[in-house]
Amino acid sequence: MPPTNKKPPPVILTELTAAAERRAPILGEFREFIARGNVIDLAVGVILGAAFGDIVKSLVDQVVMPVIGLLTSGLDFSQLKWVLRPDNPATKVNEEVAIQYGAFINTLIQFLIVAVVVFFLVKAINSLRRKQAAEPAEPPAPTTSEKLLGEIRDLLAAGRH
Repeated sequence: MPPTNKKPPPVILTELTAAAERRAPILGEFREFIARGNVIDLAVGVILGAAFGDIVKSLVDQVVMPVIGLLTSGLDFSQLKWVLRPDNPATKVNEEVAIQYGAFINTLIQFLIVAVVVFFLVKAINSLRRKQAAEPAEPPAPTTSEKLLGEIRDLLAAGRH
């Protein structure tokens, strides 16, 4: 009998899923965990954070460091290093062993830029939260029984005069 490309009915899929979860309850827990909104939010945050990291790297390498290099008489920070063992020019393989502290300085500047941006972002969010907390909340609308009691009060008051 040739194989068919038909999808099994949803009832069968539900039964198969339930059977798999009975055998391995961790699968059900994992499905619940992934389906939560917080995990999706976290994934989006990580992706945006990676993209922001690339932007900051570009800012430091192509904007900030050339200006600092110009102010320090053309010093290229990315090339600063302490050579522990120099390269042997007789070989084709690079045998130099060096501590590249200039690259570390570039990374440190990138971190400081990210830290400042995150600080101002958190500060702005906290400011908005404080404003929202300071705004008085509207009183809730009267319930049906409160409306009826108000009407009775008004009728009684009108009957006295």
